Amino acid sequence: LDRPERGWGQALRELVRPPLKLDNRALNGRSTKSFRDQGHWEALLESLSAGDWVVIQFGHNDGKVSDPARFTEPDGDYRANLQRFVREVRARVGRPVLATPVVRRRFDEAGEFFDTHGDYPRVAREVAAEEGVPLLEMENATRALVRDAGPEGSRSLFLHVEPGEHLRLPDGLHDDTHFSELGARQVAALAAREMVRLRLPCVRHLDLERLDPAASGVPAQ
Repeated sequence: LDRPERGWGQALRELVRPPLKLDNRALNGRSTKSFRDQGHWEALLESLSAGDWVVIQFGHNDGKVSDPARFTEPDGDYRANLQRFVREVRARVGRPVLATPVVRRRFDEAGEFFDTHGDYPRVAREVAAEEGVPLLEMENATRALVRDAGPEGSRSLFLHVEPGEHLRLPDGLHDDTHFSELGARQVAALAAREMVRLRLPCVRHLDLERLDPAASGVPAQ
């Protein structure tokens, strides 16, 4: 059995209808710097056809100050890398879309949610405005999802596995960054709603009837 971890890009595939195809290039642990340095971005560009949509979301790992292979300053290389991504997609006659990073599950001792991304979402918003590209407000949407579910209810959205519950994780795992299958589906639904809000033409190929109710299966606090 594989790990129970899921990304929202994986879950979005369930909402995509032909002839639209989803090619999910997301990789754990990559930043705007390492994704390019390791050749993943060039491979994506080489695969593009005119008219393809490219959703670009980074920020989690750009903030890894202790790792020079990944860290970027928000108003330095992070901004420059996002600008380059957008312009290089356009040079291939693709359609870039930026997305602010999804939140981590973080609550203080009083049970109040707090953010961990600092200036990275702000920079993504600014680059989207400056470059004139659509922006999926995934930080705002996932903050509301996690905050409203509360400290206990939000556990089911993330990778919380007790010892003995999964063959690949015999000792269990408590991960407040990566999503469970339930969480990935909820966040994919939020992304689809953002695409609807932005009136992106690709939404005509999404199975929007599957989006309601948004919080189905999420326990209340």
